[in-house]
Amino acid sequence: MRSILVVDDYGPFRLVVREMLERDGFRVVGEASDGNGAVDGVLALRPEIVLLDVHLPGDDGFTVCERLQNLSPAPQVVLTSSHDVASFRRRLRTSAARGFISKADLSSSALVALLDAPPT
Repeated sequence: MRSILVVDDYGPFRLVVREMLERDGFRVVGEASDGNGAVDGVLALRPEIVLLDVHLPGDDGFTVCERLQNLSPAPQVVLTSSHDVASFRRRLRTSAARGFISKADLSSSALVALLDAPPT
């Protein structure tokens, strides 16, 4: 069972995602609403995966992803957003994130497919 930390500034979204992921076999170890909470959560809970919103108060998801990659062990980071990927495609190419899934397409199967695909 893969452990995951859900990071999004919108509480109702975190709740829906938690329920979906737990129903489909993920172990949601925690939630955070901003970048500092994400880093603190990873340090305390050691999740394998962080589902990380691109648009957060304070540091954006790309900056938080960089911070998370400096931890040991670094979790796999999957970025998500309700905005179209085209608006930040360049940053995504240079990011250490495992990939991106839009919130409209977010599902447990999409997450598993991204995580299990060979890195590009």
